[in-house]
Amino acid sequence: MFGLGFMEILFIVIIAIIFLGPDKLPKAMVDIAKFIKGAKNAISDAKESLNEELDIEELKREALSYKSKLDEATEELQGFKNLNPVNEVKKEFGSVKENFAALTQLEEKPIATPVEPKQKEKEITFKKKTVTESSIKEEKESTKK
Repeated sequence: MFGLGFMEILFIVIIAIIFLGPDKLPKAMVDIAKFIKGAKNAISDAKESLNEELDIEELKREALSYKSKLDEATEELQGFKNLNPVNEVKKEFGSVKENFAALTQLEEKPIATPVEPKQKEKEITFKKKTVTESSIKEEKESTKK
């Protein structure tokens, strides 16, 4: 206890007997024992209350769960690291510069048929015509034939 050996404890007991005397020594020993027991209880209560407040084990578990989630997310993102959609498009269709160069180096053949220019429409004008009963009869007869 407290790193004291047998000789140190014996020396303290002898000094206590000399100073306290045989009458007060038993009461002093009981008081010292109560003090040590009370100090131990106070220290253990303080440890328990700190552990309850901090809940260290729960915090450790929670931290480990967050760490495992982060590790899983990191592994998932590693798969996307090398994924580049531009490279896939280049593999599929080639680069834009190469396609443009290939199209411009083709013969001077037209790719599509040329569009003819729009022709002017013929102008149609209508003249006023006076309609009479006789003209209506003539029209009816001509449509009947």
